[in-house]
Amino acid sequence: EKGKAAVVAELEKQGKGEANIQYRLRDWNISRQRYWGAPIPVVYCEKCGVVPEKEENLPVKLPLDAKLLDDGRSPLPYDESFVSCSCPRCGSPAKRETDTMDTFMESSWYFARYTSPREDKGPFDPEALEYWMPVDQYIGGVEHAILHLLYSRFFTRALRDMGVYPKNLSEPFTRLLTQGMVLKDGAKMSKSRGNVVDPAAMIAKYGADTTRLFCLFGAPPERDFDWSDTGIEGSWRFLNRVWRLFQDESARIIPLRSGEASNEDAKSPLAREIRRKEHATIKKAAADLAEKFQFNTGIAQLMELTNFLYGIREKLGDNEADNRAFSSALATLLTLLFPVAPHIASELWSRMGHETDISREAWPAHDEGALAEEEISIVAQINGKLRGSIVVPADAGREAIEAAALNDPALKKFLDGKEIKKTIVVPGKLINIVAK
Repeated sequence: EKGKAAVVAELEKQGKGEANIQYRLRDWNISRQRYWGAPIPVVYCEKCGVVPEKEENLPVKLPLDAKLLDDGRSPLPYDESFVSCSCPRCGSPAKRETDTMDTFMESSWYFARYTSPREDKGPFDPEALEYWMPVDQYIGGVEHAILHLLYSRFFTRALRDMGVYPKNLSEPFTRLLTQGMVLKDGAKMSKSRGNVVDPAAMIAKYGADTTRLFCLFGAPPERDFDWSDTGIEGSWRFLNRVWRLFQDESARIIPLRSGEASNEDAKSPLAREIRRKEHATIKKAAADLAEKFQFNTGIAQLMELTNFLYGIREKLGDNEADNRAFSSALATLLTLLFPVAPHIASELWSRMGHETDISREAWPAHDEGALAEEEISIVAQINGKLRGSIVVPADAGREAIEAAALNDPALKKFLDGKEIKKTIVVPGKLINIVAK
């Protein structure tokens, strides 16, 4: 890019050329020979030629009783009630245009209509448009990433210049995510290829939640997903583990919300450990699911939290602080799982004892204070070579780390008979003892 800029600068200096952006735009043939589409408001008159329909006669509406043809051709040319009309200019008998517009004509601005879908005095309410636009996050198929995006930006600028859009609306979308295609046997799923998978069979056998989880866990959304039926068993087993966890521990569950067990509640080492894992999951999974759209890694974090909660069950007793931390972590698990598997999450939320629906819950926010480790592992080196590790308090200073290393039995054998020349300590990371 620097080279291009240098070449252009030299050409401009010599008066032989100048920088220019070329969009390679071409004329756009918007007509389509199909029934479903916006009718082109043009009439053909033997006296007047091609005549635009009068504004008061707009919109031209498709006939709802058109007889669809078996071969897929548009029925409009054969529908006399639609074709026959009067010339808007001279009133003589005329024929209506039977082609309809390319669907890009609608998809290039339909998001503006969404800002006020019930507006009946125009395409949209200008105040609503001012409030909602541009779209914060747009998600679409990768096959539309070029044309649809280009058309949408073109329409936005054109409507802005015409005074229909606000003057400051130059971009239709703030962020764009183009999702990959679903492949089957290495090819894009399509009815014409005959390789479309009907999810109805999976839903009938495993349920909608499992099918939904399987699809989201299969691959990052921006990458192509090569469909395979074999992975759904793992998704089904995970949701069953979540269900059993709530069933087995129902007697100790307290109807808390995500993160409701505070630092003040974490009065035991086990409660602090549970709370630390809960908020570490929130920090990673909530960001992956809601901000980065990395659904597969977000779901993996929920699986890891479930495994953790299974593992600490045997340590739980009658300690209220431990059970509050455990219940809060369960509430977090359900709240994060809800967008992925809404039915099972809603049911278990109700069984926890909550009277309000889980869909009303705020998205979890992690507490940095809960993530602080009480003890950390420090790498231990002798003369620059890794010889083990030591566990020290998270806030241990240089002297405490050095004392722990010198008193560690595993390290002492490497120091026997040697004189310690110096120690190099990087708090929180490593200690290197130089000895001869």
